[in-house]
Amino acid sequence: MTALRHRALLTLTLIPFLAGCAAFRQSITEKDPADASVLTAKFDQHDLMNMAQQVTTDILSHPFPPEGEKAPILVMMGIQNRTNSHLDMDALSDTVTTKLLDSGQMRFVDATQRDALLKEQGFQLANCTDETKVKIGRQLGAKYMLSGAFTEINAKSGRQVRVSKKEDVYYQLTVTLTDIESGLIVLRKQRDRLRRASKPLFGW
Repeated sequence: MTALRHRALLTLTLIPFLAGCAAFRQSITEKDPADASVLTAKFDQHDLMNMAQQVTTDILSHPFPPEGEKAPILVMMGIQNRTNSHLDMDALSDTVTTKLLDSGQMRFVDATQRDALLKEQGFQLANCTDETKVKIGRQLGAKYMLSGAFTEINAKSGRQVRVSKKEDVYYQLTVTLTDIESGLIVLRKQRDRLRRASKPLFGW
């Protein structure tokens, strides 16, 4: 009986411990990125998908290409990151390009060819001049050049007596389509978003 009691007590003691260990085990679930919760005021997957979709819709709803011109060839010259944060502008550029390609209204030259030419000339996308971009576009056989810029403005609440700290984060995406031959801007679209984060000064 004594041995059985010891075993029973040991089992009862281990049950909460094992349950506690199970609670701290890694759990992985698959979710739709569009349905994921917004956890920060900073740039996240919601912004990438939403802003890319918005600016793509704006471009496709614009009277472009000109009448009689079907599926013009474009070169994506990238989206400049003009923020103080490290943001993946390649992912944003790729998403915009993919959505435009899926529409069937535009064609794009291979970005790897563009990158090879830039590397050969010793330029990074962020340091390209307009003349360099036009030259690259012509070498790749593109008729139009798509480029963009991404900017950020932060505003935090002042020092007045508050129970929470607020931060507004504003982002603006500008995308420009330029005729390589004439240098004229064919279209320019802007999309922005403002998100506020509120954090208690005390506790969590």
